[in-house]
Formats: sequence, structure tokens, C-alpha cells
Amino acid sequence: MTRSARAAVFSAGSWGTAVAKILGDAGTSVVLHARRDEIADAINAQHRNVGYFPDVDLPATVTATTDPAAALDGADFLVLSIPAQTLRANLSIWAPHIGADAVIVSLMKGIEQSSRLRASQIITEVAGVSTDRVAVLSGPNLAREIMEGRPAAATIACPDEEAARRFQAACHTSYFRPYTSTDVVGCELGGAVKNVIALAVGIASGMGMGDNATAMLITRGLAEATRLGAAMGAHPVTLAGLSGVGDLVATCSSPLSRNRTFGTHLGRGLSVEEATAVTRQTTEGVKSAEAILALACTRDVEMPITEVISALLHEKVTLAEAAAALMQRPPKSER
Repeated sequence: MTRSARAAVFSAGSWGTAVAKILGDAGTSVVLHARRDEIADAINAQHRNVGYFPDVDLPATVTATTDPAAALDGADFLVLSIPAQTLRANLSIWAPHIGADAVIVSLMKGIEQSSRLRASQIITEVAGVSTDRVAVLSGPNLAREIMEGRPAAATIACPDEEAARRFQAACHTSYFRPYTSTDVVGCELGGAVKNVIALAVGIASGMGMGDNATAMLITRGLAEATRLGAAMGAHPVTLAGLSGVGDLVATCSSPLSRNRTFGTHLGRGLSVEEATAVTRQTTEGVKSAEAILALACTRDVEMPITEVISALLHEKVTLAEAAAALMQRPPKSER
């Protein structure tokens, strides 16, 4: 009898917990790595993550530990759901415990500030694994809705199509439909850029600019992501799919989106520090905007929304100046 797949999910934040639930519901054996004993103990005793979703039961196949070596023991998949800016330091500690054949799946949607590298690039560099052992899962996936079992879909991208299909089988449930792809660059850029655009949409909402402004920012934001993706070797179809426009629409439209919510706080007059304190959770767009803009500059790609948001986050422009900078750009052909 073939044993079920095993996955180690690092760590037990909101999205990591949601993916652990998906995997468990799909029949995969899951060990969540938690940083705090009380979170791990509650998951093991109550089958609930009391720190994030105290009202939702986790499958019995999901257990937890604070020991990274124990979490990774026998794991077919290492699923990484941590802030992008902490990936390098944490993975260097965990790497010695990763199995020789384990596929590493990134859930991260950010660009490292210091190196301007995508998560998959950091993983291959730090863990010393080949690119065909690194996959990316990205799509319009709000953690709260996933925990409630509401319908969702995502893209799993990996250079090795068979590895992508194995993880697809490990996380396919009645409410979660994963598709496969080989376009890792497109999936990662779509996920990273949409966070910056969601900040812009949130700011516009906080300033009371209306739905027309929201639609404009989403549409022109997609154009920015597509231009950068093309310059970096991504396929345009990927940016038009779940990990591109799908994720962009969900993140820009939902009050459950932490990037949109952060932007709304800014639009209502809070400073970056004040919005950070109120939001409390990691907001990847804030950390990645400058790195994304740097990637665009090195490839001579125009990203005016990203440029204005980066300037606003670093207090180089005011809210009024940011809005004016976008609306007063010279008119041009949409093509």
C-alpha cells in the first residue's frame, strides 16, 4: 500500500495554516512548524491554530512542532510560508534537515530588498538545490476564505512538470483547484507586483477616489506586471492567469487583503509606521516595492504606479503629490 504524501509547512501563520488545511483535506500528512510552543500545543490538542483561526478545526492529519528537524523528517514537500525578507536567514538554518528528494514549495510573494532576488532564486542559492526541485504556489487565495472552505484555485509553477503534478495531487480538494505551469518567473512576479498595486488601490479607497480609480489602478497595474514579466522572461499568458490578474483582482478588491488594508490606512492619513502598527501582520508590498522598482529600472521598464508607491512609502512625496503624479503623466496610446 502506497503511503500518503508528507508535507512540512513552515510556518504556522495565517497562509501557512490555510495551506496546511488544504493539504490535510487532500489526504496529505502535514506537520506545521510553529515558533511558539502554545501554538503547536493547541494544534496538537485542539486541532486549531488559536493564534490565527481559533474558530476553525484543522484536519486530524495536521500536527505541529517547534522542532524544524522533526517537522522535516520524511517530508516529501517543504512548504515555505514566511516573510520574504526573512527567508534567507531562516532557510540557512533549516536547509541541513531538508530531504535529498524533497520538493520545496514557495508561498512567498515578495522580492528580497538587498539582492532583488525572487524567493525561488534564494531557495536554490541557500538550500543548494536544483531549480527543478523548487515550485511556487500563487493565486487569488485569501486565507480566511480558504479556512472556511470557500472555492479557490491557484497555479503551481515548477520547471519539472512532474514535480508540479505531484504537489497538485497533494493539495487538490473539493474546494481548492490547483493548475500546473512551468513559468516560475511569471508566477512570482505576478504575486509580488500585485501587492504594490493593492497598496495603491487601498490608498485610493482611503482617499475616497471611487471605483473608477480602483479599476484604473488594477488595469494599469496589470500592465506594469506584464511589462516587467516580459522583460524578465515570463510568459504574458501567466500574468493573464490565476497568479497574475486573478491574484491582482482578489488582493485589490477584498477587505481581507492586508496590502489593500495597509494602503487604506495610508490613504486616510496614517503614516507608514502607524499603518504598520495597526496592521500587525507582514505586508509584503511595503517591503518589496523598492526592490521591484529597482528590477524595472535595470531593465528599462516603466512602472509609474510602483514608482509613486515606493516614493510615498519612503515619504518622498505626499498623498496629494502621489495622486497628481499619476494623473498628470503625459497622455499616450494604451498599447
